[in-house]
Amino acid sequence: MLLLILGLILFLGMHSARLFAAEKRASFIAAKGPLAWKGIYALVSIVGFVLIIYGYGQARMSPTWLWISPVWTRHVAALLTIPAFILIAATYIPGSCIKARVGHPMLLGVKFWALAHLIANGSLADLLLFGGFLAWATALFVVSRKRDRAAGVGYGKGKPVMDAVVVVVGLVAWAAFAFYLHGAWIGVKPMGV
Repeated sequence: MLLLILGLILFLGMHSARLFAAEKRASFIAAKGPLAWKGIYALVSIVGFVLIIYGYGQARMSPTWLWISPVWTRHVAALLTIPAFILIAATYIPGSCIKARVGHPMLLGVKFWALAHLIANGSLADLLLFGGFLAWATALFVVSRKRDRAAGVGYGKGKPVMDAVVVVVGLVAWAAFAFYLHGAWIGVKPMGV
């Protein structure tokens, strides 16, 4: 469990540096350059991610149950991950109304993903992992939107045709993950196939 917690601190902390330690980040970049920052950012993020995966895997071997979720919550989780995949697709596909409206679709997608997994899983490790990501994404989304409003940042208008592309890509990615990749990579088949 300690490795999971350490991984979360490293990964989420590094991904929060721009908003919660902006001055330290800027002074580091000014002193060492952007490539040094990107290198440290990538290294700390990868180490954190590996610790999260390993720590969560270890914690799943002997779980501490806080609650037992009913079977139907798996169906709710599967449905909630659909908008998560669509929002994540909107992050990378430019020109959609979704991205223009949301501003930070990756963070909103992470919130859907984390909430979905919290509903369907009830161990202490699940609470730490998915609850940690939910709290992080919620806080960062609120801070990012406030920062954007204060700076007068606009997201453009977007085109409805790009929304169709985002939705199709998101649904295809969701189906691939739900029906195959989740079971192959994580060992749990959410769709039971």
